Amino acid sequence: MVTTVTTELQPNVWMVAPFVALLVAIALAPLWFPGWWGRHFGKVTLLLAAITLVCYLAGLHAPARVLRTAEEYLSFICLVGALFVVSGGIHINVKGQATPQANVVFLFIGALVANVLGTTGASMLLIRPWLRMNKYRLTGHHVVFFIFIVANVGGSLTPVGDPPLFLGYLKGVPFWWVGARCWPMWAVGVGTLLAAFFVLDLVNFRQAPRSVREAETAHEQWRFQGLSNLFFLAVVLGAVFLDHPHFVREALMVAAAAGSYLTTSKPVHESNEFNFHPIKEVAILFAGIFSTMMPALDWLQANAGQLGRPTAGLFFWGSGTLSSVLDNAPTYLSFFSAELGAFVSPDMTAAVLSWASAHAAGLPAAAGPHTEQIARGIAALQAHFPHEVLTGQLNPQHAELALLLGNPLPLKCLQAISIGSVFFGANTYIGNGPNFLVKSIADQQKAHTPSFLGYIFKFTLPFMVPMLLLVWWLFFRT
Repeated sequence: MVTTVTTELQPNVWMVAPFVALLVAIALAPLWFPGWWGRHFGKVTLLLAAITLVCYLAGLHAPARVLRTAEEYLSFICLVGALFVVSGGIHINVKGQATPQANVVFLFIGALVANVLGTTGASMLLIRPWLRMNKYRLTGHHVVFFIFIVANVGGSLTPVGDPPLFLGYLKGVPFWWVGARCWPMWAVGVGTLLAAFFVLDLVNFRQAPRSVREAETAHEQWRFQGLSNLFFLAVVLGAVFLDHPHFVREALMVAAAAGSYLTTSKPVHESNEFNFHPIKEVAILFAGIFSTMMPALDWLQANAGQLGRPTAGLFFWGSGTLSSVLDNAPTYLSFFSAELGAFVSPDMTAAVLSWASAHAAGLPAAAGPHTEQIARGIAALQAHFPHEVLTGQLNPQHAELALLLGNPLPLKCLQAISIGSVFFGANTYIGNGPNFLVKSIADQQKAHTPSFLGYIFKFTLPFMVPMLLLVWWLFFRT
């Protein structure tokens, strides 16, 4: 169940300290105290989470807020965990040398698949064959660009693609609106990253002697095992759209994961080097992140209207910057609420609903300061929600969405929030759920993954930031 943050909560700014401490620990502890952090990261994470929970329960007296966060975390970890287990039962082996051209095609296909299976599903299905096909020359850029493209940017064409877009769908954004309005940004983002990857990979490819490349790939064959798990994958993806009865979605996901694990043959799991360590690490760290980020999100929800004059650029950089360090799904919801507050008033919503209830034709008779916006909202209501108009099943949410979708500036701002939340989630390991899972699997298979800060300075700043600047310049500058 998706809920929004209540604006009545006003956490003290110092309550953000555990969240900041957790981010600093994730960034620096593996560099400074790797052994100690590996043994005690769970204790540190849960201690910081406990401090925030005590503040909310004993200080703010907000058990409902904590319960909502717990439900969101449960939905998140059930989805990520189920996809991890089910995809771990599918073994894909790729034949031939992993040339730069072949790698670019693989990543492009992964970007498309991410819109069908979700970024988590696509990442869990494809990361192991990706690591295997590049095993003889595997470097950090293979892991990071996989995260950039498959685990994040690629999944911005459908609500299934990434959690923020799915939350938007549950809030009323039409399913196909994302693809229809966001494909140009998707094309620029994916194309720019693929071009940068090709250059890096070409240099890396030429450094590997031809004899080594041929020896390492001579005996590779196309092989697909565990395809019965596609049924369990379909169950998980279908469960995403269920919201009632309560917890039926999570129960189906857990059941699918259990069915997959119990029916998958041991050789398939061994071929994938499957174990539960990566998902255990993700579950612990994100339990801490979900808990400690509550004050940051609540402060944003209460103060988003003071961020300045609403522009598409403001929403793009605002939602994106926070999505780099906060989970991008609740960040999307916060900026979505801020946009509604900035552009949609109760009077405008009432005017649209009044027109719909009277089945009036044309514009409202009375002129006013928002007549043009209301008229465009009515046109959008007819275009995007025709069934609800005809059957009289409209609610205020439909009217609010129509006012956003029907007016140029709010429409562009909603595009900016959608793209910002998804694209910027690639900037750090904690920006989106699949990022840390991919890193954990790559670490387990002895890949050369960069540290938290190495990821940012070696890859995000030189490759992601220029792409984000280009997207802003082309689409959200004015």
